[in-house]
Amino acid sequence: MRSKLIAAACFLGLAAAAGPASAIECQGNFQVQKNGNRIATPYCQDGYLAIVAREYGFRVSADTIRYSVSEKQSICRVIGEDNRVRETCMPYGLFDKFGR
Repeated sequence: MRSKLIAAACFLGLAAAAGPASAIECQGNFQVQKNGNRIATPYCQDGYLAIVAREYGFRVSADTIRYSVSEKQSICRVIGEDNRVRETCMPYGLFDKFGR
């Protein structure tokens, strides 16, 4: 019985120490892959949009932007011309100078 308890405690300790192996690492709009390549993902784009929005004075989290299309659209209408988030905000009704 005691050896089973020790084995269980060791297993739980190792599992807790390992942490989440699949945590997403972002650099701006891009997700960093295991091999070092970077790809644009909606998850990282939303997080970066929140960072840029906070620089403009908005009080918004990445989760709010991720799960509220109306909040994302409102923020994009104000800061969507910023080069850092222009691509992220394109689907949310921003038009160029000629109305296209």
